[in-house]
Amino acid sequence: MPEWLVFLFMVAVFVLLAMAAKFPIGIALALSALAGALFAGDGPSPRHLVEGAFGYFDTILIILTATIFIKVLQDAGILDTMTSLMLRTFYRSKILLLLAAMVILIFPGMLTGSSTAAILSSGPLVAPVMMKLGLSRLKTGALVAMGGILGMIAPPVNILIMIMGAGVDMPYVGLTRPLLMLVVPLAVVIPLVIGYKDLKIINRSDLLSILPPSLGPKYRFRLAVPFLVLVFLMVAPGATAGAVPDVGIPGVFLFAALVGLACGRPVNVLKVTQKAIDESLPILAILAGVGMFIQVMTMTGARGWTVISVLSLPSFLLYLGISLSLPAFGGVSTFGSASILGIPFILALISKNALLTSSSLSAITSLGDLVPPAAISARFAAQVVGEPNFFKILRYCLVPALLQLAAGIGMLLLAPFLDKVV
Repeated sequence: MPEWLVFLFMVAVFVLLAMAAKFPIGIALALSALAGALFAGDGPSPRHLVEGAFGYFDTILIILTATIFIKVLQDAGILDTMTSLMLRTFYRSKILLLLAAMVILIFPGMLTGSSTAAILSSGPLVAPVMMKLGLSRLKTGALVAMGGILGMIAPPVNILIMIMGAGVDMPYVGLTRPLLMLVVPLAVVIPLVIGYKDLKIINRSDLLSILPPSLGPKYRFRLAVPFLVLVFLMVAPGATAGAVPDVGIPGVFLFAALVGLACGRPVNVLKVTQKAIDESLPILAILAGVGMFIQVMTMTGARGWTVISVLSLPSFLLYLGISLSLPAFGGVSTFGSASILGIPFILALISKNALLTSSSLSAITSLGDLVPPAAISARFAAQVVGEPNFFKILRYCLVPALLQLAAGIGMLLLAPFLDKVV
């Protein structure tokens, strides 16, 4: 069976299941992997399917424990307090207020690698305040959606790079600086583009009436302890040359979550864990499905055909293909786009710094969360602001998305120069 035919068959089955039959993305990926194995004449291949499902097990643990950490902060009132503190501190300046709102929106995504987690965790905290300050419902939705996408690619957890890195045997290290080079300028420019013109400054008493409740006066320094523990456990092993043991990223999040239980409002551990599993399960299923899909592509030779096809593209078509195909395929599944297309594009750009390449590709791929039919970020942002038609939100995401696309392509083109700087 020709490899190209197997690949096209698998993609066709996936698109039909995900778009026409409305199957969950994770199940659609798993079933298309099974269909590909059968179509290639290799039988159901249970060993490969199981092996592929566990291919991203480390990433699955990171997402689950990070989501538990965020839910602990949420239920303990620490996220509410952080939001209230930042907005009360910067409310006199439109620029600083917008930047503070963007930091709050990005924060959950930084730890979970999920735009959905960021939008659903911090969006309900920020959106009402922004709308009370004069930002329209549609522009507020665009701000929330773009904040979730930037959080998705911000360090320390970038699932898209983890997926692409696993496919080319690239360890997930050394990515903080190149990712910050992308995210920080965008996190400054995008909120100003969306909201500077319409945002208005109100007096302190009016602001306090619309802010979430703060637990600062009651718990004070204790509210900062989970963050301090998180940073210490991430930094100390490297800074102390191993004197402090490295418990791994999942262990760091889990330990910080346990500390957070004693640093704010009483938290029901069972309910928090259930909510974290409910929220992260769709993403975990997608990662398992992606692993199965890639494993079957490798087994049948379809992955090799894809890589060779991408490597043979001339330079102009390669960059055009990156700009169009990664976000477009992300309209079905952003993680699927990273695995099916991102890995060949990294190999096609093997002459460039892999850290810069993977960072820029993740920024471009993440824009798939704005592309219909899935448009996950736009859909959830519309839900947060109470807008029934998410296409109206997309209208105000267009310019910010083009800026992010330009930043990603710019990093690819300037990689030889940036490599010397970094």
